[in-house]
Amino acid sequence: MRAKSFAGMRCSVAGALEMIGDRWTLLLLRDLGLGLSRYDEFQASTGIPNTTLSMRLKGLEQNGIVERTRYQERPPRDAYRLTEKGRDLWTVITALREWGDRWDASGYGAPTIEVVDRDSGRELRLALVDPQTGQAVAQDRVKYRPGPGADGEVNALLERRAAEGAS
Repeated sequence: MRAKSFAGMRCSVAGALEMIGDRWTLLLLRDLGLGLSRYDEFQASTGIPNTTLSMRLKGLEQNGIVERTRYQERPPRDAYRLTEKGRDLWTVITALREWGDRWDASGYGAPTIEVVDRDSGRELRLALVDPQTGQAVAQDRVKYRPGPGADGEVNALLERRAAEGAS
């Protein structure tokens, strides 16, 4: 059964999901972010079936998230690298990892990867940051407002949220 398309929805989350696709793609993005670049490396890391891997890499390339470069002619072999658009997905993968670590999503009781400052060695975490001050903003200070692309449905959703006392 084919998944419903989110194309045409006025929602950045739906649009991003339409581009990214599925859980295999998220694992490929994880591996690309960790420096893997070759087909056989992706297969060894994830156990992804050949056809699925090929389709996911083609989709990432078509969406401008990865670029493919030939590293061997006979037999032809390509490497995959994240584009700037793909590198921007690092925060998404990091957020999923942090959530998975906090709630022991792997079931192994401890994180497998820690993100630390190169100089101090202290743990780092994602945060919402005020771009003018560079300061992290606490979650309880976050408020949603309609953006330039909002339509009536988005406005109604945010008005309902505000009426219910949420920020």
